[in-house]
Amino acid sequence: MKNIIAFAGSNSKQSINKQLARYAANLVTDAQVEVLDLNDFELPLYGIDYETEHGIPENAKVFLEKIKSSDGIVLSLAEHNGAYATVFKNIFDWMSRIDGKLWSKKPMLLMATSPGGRGGSSVLEIAKGRFPFMGGNIIADFSLPLFTANFSEEKIINEILKEELLNKVALFSKAL
Repeated sequence: MKNIIAFAGSNSKQSINKQLARYAANLVTDAQVEVLDLNDFELPLYGIDYETEHGIPENAKVFLEKIKSSDGIVLSLAEHNGAYATVFKNIFDWMSRIDGKLWSKKPMLLMATSPGGRGGSSVLEIAKGRFPFMGGNIIADFSLPLFTANFSEEKIINEILKEELLNKVALFSKAL
């Protein structure tokens, strides 16, 4: 059985991206899913002066080990002002100080959603451009627009978008 980690690039307690990541990860058959919450990995704001004085915080090491010990990653990024949410960028920066190839070539289903019609497509494009340089092995990506209209009762209700995600999950599953 494969071990998948799923998480949102958000620290919102009601994160729509966490809901999407959990939903997508649970569509993978024959896999054990561990849903991570960035709130459980609190970190100081990254800065070289902090790192020089205090070293790398344990939570960054623990989170990176979760990635390295997994067989695959399901990540749904929150979009703040067209880019990563600060909490995600911070943990990303800390982990990159430990290992510049932090994604470790793990198969990745990369997603984003938002209440708007673009579905987090700006942050998704940033990640698709950057992650491969950091050891990212993006097998498939998916954007869910208009979250509240297309997702209800813990599932995608728009049949076209649901079918698109199922196809992306199938590609991800084959890569595990």
